[in-house]
Amino acid sequence: MIPMNLSRTLRTWRQYRNTVSELNSLSQRELADLGIARTDIPAVARQAIR
Repeated sequence: MIPMNLSRTLRTWRQYRNTVSELNSLSQRELADLGIARTDIPAVARQAIR
């Protein structure tokens, strides 16, 4: 059995990685339309999982 905190941590990490992956798949133009610079993707992903 996986401890609750570890399970939550893994779920949060997967959400973060999925968000980063999806944002990285966008073109520069699409990111600009959203007001996101490519260098801001990790910070945006961290904020999205809060």
